[in-house]
Amino acid sequence: MTTPAIDCSDAEWDARVRLAACYRIFAHLGWTEMIYNHITLRLGGTGQQFLINPFGLHYSEVKASNLVKIDLEGRKIGASPWPVNPAGFTVHAAIHAVVPQAHCVMHTHTTAGMAVACSKAGLSMSNFYSAQLHDKVAYHDFEGITVHAEEGPRLVRNIGDRPALILRNHGLLTWGSTLAKAFVTLWTLNRACEVQLASMAMGAVIDIPEAVQRRCTEDSFQFRADFGAGQDVLDALTRLIDRADASYRE
Repeated sequence: MTTPAIDCSDAEWDARVRLAACYRIFAHLGWTEMIYNHITLRLGGTGQQFLINPFGLHYSEVKASNLVKIDLEGRKIGASPWPVNPAGFTVHAAIHAVVPQAHCVMHTHTTAGMAVACSKAGLSMSNFYSAQLHDKVAYHDFEGITVHAEEGPRLVRNIGDRPALILRNHGLLTWGSTLAKAFVTLWTLNRACEVQLASMAMGAVIDIPEAVQRRCTEDSFQFRADFGAGQDVLDALTRLIDRADASYRE
């Protein structure tokens, strides 16, 4: 384990390194929006403490040591020279507060994700990836920039127990009991959106019967514990990032 660059427990430092790696993976995949969007990770223990990216840095600049620790109100815990984007944590806080299994929450504004979010029909169950998300995707209508806490209960109500959310006119969001589960859900959803854009540009698509969707979701390696539940995917991408630039570990 890398020696912590800040005063924190070994468990917190490990969480910081894993989250910083994920930010770099997002940058590698092009899932960035200037200095905006967020991945939040709940820290262990009895308190409601979370890690979030420092507002003002690109994902490619995020390191374990510059992640900001905050409480459920988005207030900084401990010393950090970096601010926190209030529009970033409002939605995350609503989910973290009410969904005990939401250890990690991710939000993106990818072109494909936003395009599908702007489509009245939403996600088309017509490709290999969307078929793996049967009964996993919820929708929430656009209410403006997410800075108002009163939107939180409506958003959580719309999510229910589904780990993927399409924020209409806005983008994609996922949550998971582990960082890896949140990541593979988001990757699958975003890939489904990419394929949907390409296939619909050619005309009518072939809808997949619901029974086949259900079987695909049950069979998907992405979500099965006996195939790592996404951890093997995240580990492989972390090794890729390590080979390119391991400074996220600092």
